[in-house]
Amino acid sequence: MALKDTFYISHGSPTLSIDESIQARKFLQSWKKDVFPQRPSSILVISGHWETAVPTVNVVDSINDTIYDFYGFPKQMYQLKYPAPGAPQLARRVKELLKKSGFSHVDEDTKRGLDHGAWVPLFLMYPEADIPVCQISIQSQQDGTYHYNLGKALAPLKDEGVLIMGSGSAVHNLRALEPHSTVAPWALEFDNWLKDALLEGRYTFFCLDVQIC
Repeated sequence: MALKDTFYISHGSPTLSIDESIQARKFLQSWKKDVFPQRPSSILVISGHWETAVPTVNVVDSINDTIYDFYGFPKQMYQLKYPAPGAPQLARRVKELLKKSGFSHVDEDTKRGLDHGAWVPLFLMYPEADIPVCQISIQSQQDGTYHYNLGKALAPLKDEGVLIMGSGSAVHNLRALEPHSTVAPWALEFDNWLKDALLEGRYTFFCLDVQIC
């Protein structure tokens, strides 16, 4: 079963997992019915919350641990679990594709579970936690062109039934935001620039500019 689409989920605050007032919850909870009814064979998450020097995949043979990589939030959030099975075959397929595309050094991590960039949205999208999940890290010291090429290398996974999902935020500065405040001008400016670049297909220009931003 081939999948046509990849997705980027801007998950916002980790409180998305418990706060019924956040509108994005309704969108994610309707995922299987209204957004993406196809059931993927497995899920690959590229989370903005896992940074390493080289591309790294988590190779988990059993159940993924739930990582609480945040602090100062309500106690109940630290009691939530997302016990999705690992996807070791997918992890090794990711490694194979990257090496074929010139990424000579790809590491495996057999102990890491799912950070909140992965499990918080999946908790709402696939609450049964019955689809195998694998994560791959990003390299924040590299530029946009590097990550664009990484994405191109992973594209064949769509033909193998894998849902590829980026997760994070287009901009991120929780300390500068207040609950229910209006959008900060600097955030809106970058968001509009990003939208225009993608809609106009300025991928090369986009990749170069991200390094500057």
